Amino acid sequence: MRRTTWGAERSTTPRRGRWSQSEIARLRELYGLRDERAIARELNRPVASVRRMAEQIFAVPTRTGPWTAKEIIELKKYLGGTSNDVIGRILGRSEDEVGAQIAELRRIQQTGRWTQEEIAEFKRLYGTRTDEDLSVIFGRTIESVKRLGARYCLAKDKAFVRKLTGSSATRMPRWSAAEIEQLKEIYPTVANLDIAARLNRSVKSVVSKAHNLGLKKEADRLREMGRENVSMRYKKNPV
Repeated sequence: MRRTTWGAERSTTPRRGRWSQSEIARLRELYGLRDERAIARELNRPVASVRRMAEQIFAVPTRTGPWTAKEIIELKKYLGGTSNDVIGRILGRSEDEVGAQIAELRRIQQTGRWTQEEIAEFKRLYGTRTDEDLSVIFGRTIESVKRLGARYCLAKDKAFVRKLTGSSATRMPRWSAAEIEQLKEIYPTVANLDIAARLNRSVKSVVSKAHNLGLKKEADRLREMGRENVSMRYKKNPV
């Protein structure tokens, strides 16, 4: 027996038969944001069963005509995370309409500074979207996307790179003894972004290595991070 996401015990044998309302609700939440195999694992259902149920619950009449602002927000939510036909199924649009709307969004490129809200969403999506998709989602140039990624020392998720290329992600250089000693020295009191910039690593790499070494932030630094997070959350001016 092993434990499900919701805390109930279940066997490792995939479930069959009628779907519960909670399973359907969870499928609605995950579909398009995770691949069918991952959803099947979480729900303990066969992949074919997940696919059939998705086709049933998203089998809505095809919409046509101008896109609403709400639809475009939903499109950006799924863009790059799944295929156009799945996005169309979720939104009730044809695959061709989805492709045409994405092409239209590619022509929209704003300038100016990124807002705090945009940056927070950018950080959340960066690991699982290509720079090209991020450019469409945020209406920015590829160069702007690359600059912001570099500024915050972000990296693509290894699983995402494997899915995208069918090969292993590019390995970061092995940590040297000198780098590890420097990390141990500065990690308790220095912001992870600053550490990443100093060591030419991604923030994710710094956090992972620190976790493996059992390193912790000092109490004063944690309090400072809390104040910084609150300030960022309520700051209205773009950066």
